[in-house]
Amino acid sequence: MAGPRRSLRPRLPLPPFKAKFFAMSELPPVANPPAAQVAGTAAFSKFMHVLQVVADTPESMTVAELSKCSGYPRPTVYRTVAALVAERLLAEHPVTGKLSLGPRLIQLASRSWGRSEMRLAAVENLKQLRDLTGETVHLAVPNGQHMVYIEKLESPSVVQMNSRIGTNVSMYSTAVGKAYLAMLDEPALQAALDMLPLPFACHTPNTVKNTEALREQLAAVRQRGWAVDDEENEAGIYCFGAPIFGQNGIPVAAISVSTLRFRQKPDPESAYVAPLLEACHAISQRIAGTPMLASNDLL
Repeated sequence: MAGPRRSLRPRLPLPPFKAKFFAMSELPPVANPPAAQVAGTAAFSKFMHVLQVVADTPESMTVAELSKCSGYPRPTVYRTVAALVAERLLAEHPVTGKLSLGPRLIQLASRSWGRSEMRLAAVENLKQLRDLTGETVHLAVPNGQHMVYIEKLESPSVVQMNSRIGTNVSMYSTAVGKAYLAMLDEPALQAALDMLPLPFACHTPNTVKNTEALREQLAAVRQRGWAVDDEENEAGIYCFGAPIFGQNGIPVAAISVSTLRFRQKPDPESAYVAPLLEACHAISQRIAGTPMLASNDLL
């Protein structure tokens, strides 16, 4: 018989909790443990990998599940989790032992979001764009092989989008991703495409299948100045995206207007694209002339 499960921190009273369990077969695929990018930072890289696995998993998870998904042996995960719980970067439920992101991490994320230079530069134009179109507006910046939403303004409609601030979305299947990629110069574009996972995950039947097809889409985006997501990332959702440029004409972010397919207006270029391009131009003009936004640290 197995011995008692090891506690990772002293038990504290918590409000009633209804645990939601999921099968091991439903867990995300095992992520290869990363190699330290800087000498002497192996432990830090390990901590970050564990945090990322927990963040990317839809539900809270046990140490066994975390070991399976992270690729680390269970003793290593126990030690790493114990340190993260002690620092309140992970939280362990006292009844189920399941792990979720901790309160300190949430506080740090909130402060980062509140101080985001890009968000502060764009927020007034985003509000105007949302009001003009009557649809949900997203602001996204590149984050490795993804785009990450750093602002979202909801449509006044009763039916709302499922997207959330802080969500990573695929570059190849979203309007923000394609708007950003299309405006990169060839060396930067090739480097970005090389980072994309192959084969592309098929989010819907409309999702682009490969790099060659994506390049064809990007050429069209580059020519007209804006991108579309024709139910490519989520069924029933149609999006228009356009880039924001920093100094030297380099794309640094993108905005999308997202609507439900059934309520799309009959003249989308006038209803959505024109105000979208106007907002992106205004924000680009603002940040290109602002020294504090000239760096790549736009999160």
